[in-house]
Amino acid sequence: MKVILSGGGTGGHIYPALTIADQIKKLCPDADISFVGTRQGLEKDIIPRYGYPLQFIEVAGFKRSLSFDTLRSVGKLFTGLCDAYKIIKEQRPDLLIGTGGYVCGPIVLLAALHNIPCCIQEQNAMPGVTNKILARYVRKVFLGYKEAGKYFHGKAELVYTGNPIRSEILEHTRQEAVKELGLDPEKKTILVSGGSRGARSINQAMLEAELALSGRHEVQVLHATGDVNYEQYMEAVRKRGGVADNIIIKPYLHNMPVALAAADLAVFRAGAIGLAELTAKGVPAVLVPYPYATANHQEFNARAVEARGAAQVILDKELTGERILEAIEHLLLHEKDLEKMQAAAKALGQPQAAKTIAEQALALARK
Repeated sequence: MKVILSGGGTGGHIYPALTIADQIKKLCPDADISFVGTRQGLEKDIIPRYGYPLQFIEVAGFKRSLSFDTLRSVGKLFTGLCDAYKIIKEQRPDLLIGTGGYVCGPIVLLAALHNIPCCIQEQNAMPGVTNKILARYVRKVFLGYKEAGKYFHGKAELVYTGNPIRSEILEHTRQEAVKELGLDPEKKTILVSGGSRGARSINQAMLEAELALSGRHEVQVLHATGDVNYEQYMEAVRKRGGVADNIIIKPYLHNMPVALAAADLAVFRAGAIGLAELTAKGVPAVLVPYPYATANHQEFNARAVEARGAAQVILDKELTGERILEAIEHLLLHEKDLEKMQAAAKALGQPQAAKTIAEQALALARK
């Protein structure tokens, strides 16, 4: 069984592909799995660390306005199609899976036109352009959000699976996690993260909230500011008189699965995989979508989770310390509301998504 996966540019496309690849390997240990990406995307650094072969094609994304860059992208698209054709001819894959990003366009399209079983996985509630085009040619589209289904047209079967998450997300209990992190098991834990690089607007709002929550006996905050923001944030905290021991501020959380297991409430951006991890653990959230995400897809993700009662959305432009403190304090004071949100998050979670995708994709190849 030869399987090619392609998805790149950002971790949001790469890590789902890796998670699916790992599940395919578990289900089919003899599978020959490889990846296709570009030399410009993060996949060139990430994929090799996981031990999978990576081949490159030359392709570039299209600007939304007509310019010289658009013409150059057209030229690279033809180059990418030629590169993809060579890979398909040499490898003769039995199955091809795309997880988004313009890199998967040429390889999935050509494979589908050569009648190779193909499927794509869409992480967001608002699909990317590449996946919307590919959906007309592939056999299955695996949806991270049901809401994305209305944007796909064609003969492909739409299957709601949720988004694939790392298996280690499910490995830790709350009891184990609070002990490992040195937290108080009797206190509600609020986990704050703006992603791997942090989010300045969330940090600014949380500064005011953490000063107000400092010293409170019923709550503790675990806040990852992002490496680039940490020193500036700590200086701002010092200027305001510092915070008590129940406010833990770190530049980065190296073991997010443990932090998620400890969390009773999260303050997060609304990236698809982060939300999938939160809901798989049943962690409700105050979500602040990144306002500059392509096609505003983070707000679509956040609204989908909010509509099911598992989150409260505060737009970046409306975010203040007072607003986020109000949201946190309401849930601390109204235990039943927090419990309802936790139950809704758990109901929304799809911890078996990667296995489901791998099983159905392999079934396509075996037909």
